Amino acid sequence: MSEAAFDPVSFLERAVQIPSHESIDETRELVVETLDRFGVESEVVAGGCVLVEKRSDAPDGGPHLVLNTHLDTVTPHVPFERGEAREDERGDSAGTDTGPEDVIRGRGACDAKGPLAALLSGFLAADPERGRLTLALTPDEESLSLGAGALTGRLPGTEDRLDGDLFLVGEPTGLDACTAAKGRFQGTVGLSGTAAHAAEFAGANAVAAAEGALAAIRRFDDGADEHPQLGPPKLTPTVIEGGGATNQVPADCEITVDRRSVPPETAEGFRSSLADAVEESTPDDVGVAVALTDRESPFFEAFSTDPEHELVGTIAGAAREAGDSVGLPTDRGGAVRPFGAATEASYFAPAPTVVFGPGGLADDAGAVAHADREYVRVREVEAAAEAVERAVSELLGDA
Repeated sequence: MSEAAFDPVSFLERAVQIPSHESIDETRELVVETLDRFGVESEVVAGGCVLVEKRSDAPDGGPHLVLNTHLDTVTPHVPFERGEAREDERGDSAGTDTGPEDVIRGRGACDAKGPLAALLSGFLAADPERGRLTLALTPDEESLSLGAGALTGRLPGTEDRLDGDLFLVGEPTGLDACTAAKGRFQGTVGLSGTAAHAAEFAGANAVAAAEGALAAIRRFDDGADEHPQLGPPKLTPTVIEGGGATNQVPADCEITVDRRSVPPETAEGFRSSLADAVEESTPDDVGVAVALTDRESPFFEAFSTDPEHELVGTIAGAAREAGDSVGLPTDRGGAVRPFGAATEASYFAPAPTVVFGPGGLADDAGAVAHADREYVRVREVEAAAEAVERAVSELLGDA
């Protein structure tokens, strides 16, 4: 590799040293400066997104491929460190013929600055022969995803600025091609009765009515079909609050629920169905109001891409070839599976979408992403960058 070429590992080392849990401004500046250094002009749009495009001479002769990931991390910042993999970072397949692997540690190492380095490398190396290639980086995936919501026209007064045909979303997947993820909704079940003195046979007890509401929540998915990639949906009551005095029939009770959805369920469809189920299981003298938690941007709904789609096979094949190229064990990367967390990939559906990148949400020793022990293997970053370059070349090359 020449000195002038983009080095994803060196970029990642710089990026991890920049705190981006409170502000992504400095990280965004690093990206914009890097693009500019390689002669690529970008723009900052839609509340802080970085948007840049490469067009072939035949932009309508092939697909519009969008590379997306996010610039923000969760709190707090974890300092950068590079070194040999520790015992708890090696796992069953982490050894190589050349000895222990190097890792980069720190907040964002895998979620998602490692994927960012790989996507940026693939974008800079690309020279599309047909179609278009867009790099779209969002500022607040870990919170409200207002940037992605505006970029895709999902916020009031905005329009879709991407209009992509295919999406590759950077997240820590261990170099697997992830084709689906459950959605995540949060809502409340409000029960309203009538207050009365606890000594009297009067009033309508909202707390007692929670017994029926909880039963309805428990039975909600009975008989539900399992999704072929994601399995069954899941509904969990997480918080319950009610009553105001120990000698009073309580007039109010509220249950917070966490929903992990599968296609084709929508947020509103879930809310309406749950309201019907709870109303059937509570006394007539207790009111029921089921509401989704207020949120400025849409909830992440479930998405799924056909595992047989060309995009999936291209990414998975490129990951296996790149892994071989950099000397990764044969069992690392290239599988086709669902992703374990909700992501902004939800906003790009129903367009074919694959989630892909170096690192993992967790390993055999516990949590990695969003944890104090966040790390990514250096060879996985190199392999991810090569895989993106290979995939882009195949998808946007001569047909």
